[in-house]
Amino acid sequence: MPYIFAAVTALFGRQYFIFAAFMVICKAGDGCPLIEFLNGLHETVDYRGDFKIRLYMNRECEDYPRHWHTDAEVIMPVDNSYRIVIDDNTYDLDADDIIFIPPGELHQIHSPSSGYRIILQFDCTLLYSLKGFSSAFDMFHPCVLITPSSMPNIHSELVSLVMGMASEYYSSQPFKEALVYSMLIRFFSILGRNCIRTEGKFSNIKNHKQLEYIKLFVKVCNYINRHCTENIKVEEIANIAGFSKYHFARLFKQVMNMSWYDYLINRRIMQAEKLLADQDLSIMQVAMKSGFSSLATFNRVFRSRKGCTPSQYKAQHGRPAK
Repeated sequence: MPYIFAAVTALFGRQYFIFAAFMVICKAGDGCPLIEFLNGLHETVDYRGDFKIRLYMNRECEDYPRHWHTDAEVIMPVDNSYRIVIDDNTYDLDADDIIFIPPGELHQIHSPSSGYRIILQFDCTLLYSLKGFSSAFDMFHPCVLITPSSMPNIHSELVSLVMGMASEYYSSQPFKEALVYSMLIRFFSILGRNCIRTEGKFSNIKNHKQLEYIKLFVKVCNYINRHCTENIKVEEIANIAGFSKYHFARLFKQVMNMSWYDYLINRRIMQAEKLLADQDLSIMQVAMKSGFSSLATFNRVFRSRKGCTPSQYKAQHGRPAK
């Protein structure tokens, strides 16, 4: 499907491509507001069933307030620009620029007075079972901006994949869910490879060592993922990597764009989010089971990452007690 879109663009030009894609998508357009359920800063995405992907052809000329969600988000303006603010950083998107916002990032959106854009939200657990994806998503924080200048080698293919997902999402063809999932996997496989290989991450590392380091840090991240609730020390992880703790800490930040400790805390917060859904567990039990040494530390870290307290999160997401 993405290759069909690319062929149509080459044959008839971009404007026809936009019009054709827009007409196909809008025949069954979502028609719902982008943010349907907002409690404080937290948005809950309603997938309306087992298909854990939600896609909008958004034409609303309104701003969206500061919010976060446990789902990932891909935004691509099709006509006119779009402005995204993540934390205190502003990203101005032109048509065909793409921004990926990982789960948990506080962001707000400023819309122009006209135009439209594709907005895709999905449950990350769809991809976390695939080897390497969970670690790669942590590398994408706070966002990834994909433009013709920032990623010229993959930009056009990713645009075609977004358009292909949009077309399939609103089609009535059999196996459309499987096709959208396959394009989503391809999108992030291409993006992940590109981000790992981006010049600058390995600017002081010889070419023959780069692949070795990539495999090594995926192994390290997988170890942290499995043992994040334990009392992990930097010396322990550095030993697995075969480096001194100082060299390991420096290389980890260079490759992953965050410190090893921030990565560990992110995994503990993800574990806490799962446990907070269980009403049978107290906040203290969740804190201990997530690897935090005290309730005060857990409350402080959780609120700084999520913009709400664990108790507030539990009230919004908790399942009924048994």
